[in-house]
Amino acid sequence: MPVRIYHNPQCSKSRATLDLLRRHGEEPEIVEYLRMPPDASTLADILSMLGITARELLRRGEKEYRDLRLDNPDLTDAQLIAAMVDHPRLIERPIVVANGSARIGRPPEQVLDLLDR
Repeated sequence: MPVRIYHNPQCSKSRATLDLLRRHGEEPEIVEYLRMPPDASTLADILSMLGITARELLRRGEKEYRDLRLDNPDLTDAQLIAAMVDHPRLIERPIVVANGSARIGRPPEQVLDLLDR
């Protein structure tokens, strides 16, 4: 399975993570998730690989977070995932998937352990 990065080329952390992967000999599959968002099933799989809840993957500083009132504790993971599918700016970035695991590249070096598996 190739290394995949859910990437936003406008994000400095995402660019730094992509550069780090390349410096370590990886040419990952690049998914520009703002243009091609993952579907709900893929996002649920990513969350499982990350070992976090949907709420933990949300970017709380985004306008959509406030507008959609995603701070409501009664929202389910399915509802939060649906919001991320419809509004991919809400997805924390970058996410690197490799060897059945995933990491958020904040800081970018956090993804390096995926390459050693």
